[in-house]
Amino acid sequence: MKQDTKRQGILLYNILVVSLALISFALAFLALAAKITLRQGPYRIVFGLIWLFFLIDYLVRFKLAKSKKDFLISNLFDLIALIPSHPIFIFFRIARIYSIVRYYNLLWRFGISGKWTNALHKFLYDTGFIYLLSISLVILIFSSLIFASFEHDSLQNSLWWAISTATTVGYGDITPKTDGGKIISAVLMLGGIGFIGLLTSTITDFFTSQDKHVDQTDALKELTKQVTHLSRQVNQMQKELKKEAGHKRSAPAREHKKK
Repeated sequence: MKQDTKRQGILLYNILVVSLALISFALAFLALAAKITLRQGPYRIVFGLIWLFFLIDYLVRFKLAKSKKDFLISNLFDLIALIPSHPIFIFFRIARIYSIVRYYNLLWRFGISGKWTNALHKFLYDTGFIYLLSISLVILIFSSLIFASFEHDSLQNSLWWAISTATTVGYGDITPKTDGGKIISAVLMLGGIGFIGLLTSTITDFFTSQDKHVDQTDALKELTKQVTHLSRQVNQMQKELKKEAGHKRSAPAREHKKK
C-alpha cells in the first residue's frame, strides 16, 4: 500500500516537472520570438517561481544522489538550465524531461525503443561524446558570461563570439578590448578548441568504426552463407554415398537368392 502511494506521488511529481518545463519552454519562446522581457510584469513572477522550483528540485536530487560526481556529470544540462541570465538556457530542461521519459521506459512502451535508440545510447555514452559535449557547452557558456561581463556586451553577442572563437572561425566582428576579455579569449582558444577538436574526432572515429563493423558483419554473413552451402553439399554427398553403399551390399544378396 505504501509503495503504491509512493509511486503515485512520484508520478504526480514528474507530471508537475514536465508541465512546468513545457510552460517555461513557452515563456522562453515568447521571450525570444516576441521579444518579451521575462523580468517584467507577470512573466517575472511566473518565471521566478518556475526557476525556484527547478533549483530546489536540482538541490534535493543532488543531496539524495549516492555519487555526487556522477550526478553532476549526468545532470549538467539541468545545471545549465538554471542560469537565469538568458531565456535560451531554459531549453536545456529538455534533458530533465528525457530523464523522466527514460525512467518510465516510455520510448519502449510506445514502440520507439529499439535498434535506433540503442545506437544513439552507444554513440552518446560508450564513446564519451555526451561528457565531451557537456564540458564544451560549459566552457562556451561560462566564457560567454565572463566575456559579456568584462566587455559590457549582450549575452547573444558573447555566445556568438565564443562559438566562432572555439570553432576557429574567428570572423572578427566581435573582439575583446579589455584585459579581462583578452584573458578569457586566450583561455577559450587554448581549452575550448581542444574540446571541440575532441568532439569532431569522436564523431569521426565512431562512424569510421561503424563502417568497419558493417563491413566485417557483411563479410561474416557472406562467409556463413558459403559455409552453410558447403555443409548442405557435404550432407548431400554423404547421403548419395550411403545409398551407393547400400546398393552394393544388397546386390550380392540378390544374386545368392537367385542361385
